[in-house]
Amino acid sequence: MMIGDSTDDIPDRVELERDYSQRRPDYQALLDEMEKLVEGRLESRGVHPTIKGRIKSFDSLYKKRIRFLRQSRLSGKPPLPITDIIGLRVVCPFLGDLSMAERIIQASFTVTEIERKGAERSFREFGYESIHILVKVPADFIRKHPDFNIDVIEIQLRTILQEAWAEVEHELVYKAEFTPFDEPLKRKLAALNANLTLSDIIFQEIRDYQHRLTEELSQRRNDFYSRIEEFVDKPMEEEKKAIAKAGSAVEGLPGPRAGADGSSLDDKLLEALYAHNKGDYDGAISIYSSILETNPAVEVASVLHKHRGMAYFSQGRYEEAVADFDQALELDPSCYQAAYFRGVVRSVKAEYGEAIKDFDSSLAINPFQAYTLYRRAQAYWHLADYPKAVADCEAVLRLDPERLDADDLRKMALQKLSEQTGMGPQQA
Repeated sequence: MMIGDSTDDIPDRVELERDYSQRRPDYQALLDEMEKLVEGRLESRGVHPTIKGRIKSFDSLYKKRIRFLRQSRLSGKPPLPITDIIGLRVVCPFLGDLSMAERIIQASFTVTEIERKGAERSFREFGYESIHILVKVPADFIRKHPDFNIDVIEIQLRTILQEAWAEVEHELVYKAEFTPFDEPLKRKLAALNANLTLSDIIFQEIRDYQHRLTEELSQRRNDFYSRIEEFVDKPMEEEKKAIAKAGSAVEGLPGPRAGADGSSLDDKLLEALYAHNKGDYDGAISIYSSILETNPAVEVASVLHKHRGMAYFSQGRYEEAVADFDQALELDPSCYQAAYFRGVVRSVKAEYGEAIKDFDSSLAINPFQAYTLYRRAQAYWHLADYPKAVADCEAVLRLDPERLDADDLRKMALQKLSEQTGMGPQQA
């Protein structure tokens, strides 16, 4: 008998559908468990996708089984196994998330196969891209469901734009009665696909740029704060030591509580921040100034004045720093950081009354700033207004119970109050 003559391998649809219906609750149980497991593993590593789960309908499952049997007859090989009865789709915002998600899944499950759909196509072709990973059903689930008839499930990884294209392509091509053979139409589809792919790449480049900018901004802030520690905090340490020598009353207090070159504006800003972080303050100031000369948007100009003011501060050019912070606030009255920085400069100059006014202005805009409250407490300390210093330190500790510096300053202020009133620190 020739291959293709036998009807012995024709599947019984009624029997298969009955078996499918009986197993459907177990399929749902596995789907629910895998959704939680995959989401938990990804979220714990900082990947925040949208996860979609589905169980293949019986009609789709039966059609696929028939298709595989037909292919088997033509090839003379055993039919392919159906590996996507249960599937998860992990949809990520950015291309970089896909590689991270893939690594996490490989580390979390036993992977039997990885297929990169669409990777082999040229830019002239259309078709969705997706990473398909087959993972073994967890052993714990098999132990709870010993009669389970599925060995693997499929996890698909896509970006949001890949997902959008796949959904549209499925309607236009896969489910249609004919595929587009007309060359102009095929070119249009290929162009759409290429545009979406390019968009994914650009989105990732923008995200990478933002990460670089954030890192440079963070380093620049750390440099500024280290300067503050040098000029403001070290003198406070000396006073703390002196008080510690004067008596041990503070020791009874409770401890801390638990709890023009063609570069874009962005390129120039990143260049300025890089110079700033490397300690090239003259270079940073020069670039900030050159950008300001182009008359950028008001909100951009405010940020530039703030950064340039910080660079001036690092050079000890306090009047110029204050002038820049003034300008930043004039351009953007909601810029509480500029008011705070101006207060810091005045604290360094021992202009504590003016510093307190600046800290008041900053806190009026954003009252939930532990660092500004702490700097104001320091200023009150220098003016011997110990009750207000204590009140600010306690506000700091409500916001951040681990601030040892605020707790130390609170103790110091209470000690001073006890000396003035003749009462113990606790009573004061």
